[in-house]
Amino acid sequence: MSFGANDTAPYVQLGDSGLFVYRVGLGTMQFGWSVDEAGAFEVLDAYVERGGNFIDTADCYSCWSSQLGGPENAGGVSEAIIGRWLAARGHRANIVLATKVRAAMGVCFADSRATFRQREGLSRRWITQACEDSLRRLQTDHLDIYYAHFIDPLIPIEETLSVFTDLVRQGKVRYLGCSNYSAWRLMQALWASDRGGLERFVCLQPEYNLLRRVRASFETELAPLCEHYKLGVVPYSPLAGGVLSGKYRPGQALPDSVRAEENTEHRFVAENHDIIQALLNVAERTGTTAAQVAVNWVRAKPGVNAPLIGANRPEQLAGVMDGLDHELTAEDVATLDAVSDFDKPRTMLET
Repeated sequence: MSFGANDTAPYVQLGDSGLFVYRVGLGTMQFGWSVDEAGAFEVLDAYVERGGNFIDTADCYSCWSSQLGGPENAGGVSEAIIGRWLAARGHRANIVLATKVRAAMGVCFADSRATFRQREGLSRRWITQACEDSLRRLQTDHLDIYYAHFIDPLIPIEETLSVFTDLVRQGKVRYLGCSNYSAWRLMQALWASDRGGLERFVCLQPEYNLLRRVRASFETELAPLCEHYKLGVVPYSPLAGGVLSGKYRPGQALPDSVRAEENTEHRFVAENHDIIQALLNVAERTGTTAAQVAVNWVRAKPGVNAPLIGANRPEQLAGVMDGLDHELTAEDVATLDAVSDFDKPRTMLET
């Protein structure tokens, strides 16, 4: 099947930008880490066969691999795999391609002091170099979205936005986004763009899922800010590192996963077991899977455009995408909202 054959697949506008993306994007942090190049090609092919057009990566993916028992990876591996796939398949014109800049490159995060500020950050010097490196690895002449991966407190936001604006005007970048920004940092960036006549962020990529702490960090301030200023929202980790996939069950053995140890420390903890159980109950009652329910809960939230999902195998991808037409009822959403509820402070945007 050629790309685009599934012409009934819905696409959504990303905020008020000119980008229209498939209802779930494909995250690729695992490429070169928990899935090799041949496997990555299979996942990419499967995503496109189902109508997908939105591929998300980052220059640093996945330089922490060796620390977790994976292959040596100094960053750039995911981008390089995607670049070879794009060249082999000829799909570039049909893909909304996003990557990120900020994290340390060429070294593991734990060793970043060895090259402090030489190959990381959001300075004019590094962004200019990093963009050229990403374009080369991805085998393309432009990026559809270029994200600031997370803040750089040492560099004025005006400098960052100025070089991003230069890249847009040079035709190397189409739109700008930010990831892992707090509400006040995002507001600071929007003000700087407005004051200086600079290109602005058109979308935010936050972590967002059913787990209470993650849910609270997005919903209390970021969600109303994005809605007010018409920014697109592209959440990552809707399955909370696999904890909401159905593989993790209270009282049962951990799954065989490269993230199991990390999850038992941060996500698969006692305070989240009631959420996981409620998720499993909704899935059983509706004849769907926990992963499908978790992703569709995120999709049901106001302002969310396209959650990012990752997969090591085509069947994992299909397991989520097969459920995209099974929208949750208002009752199911309310059930999951109640079990994952948190104290909601009044925000400035509500006054």
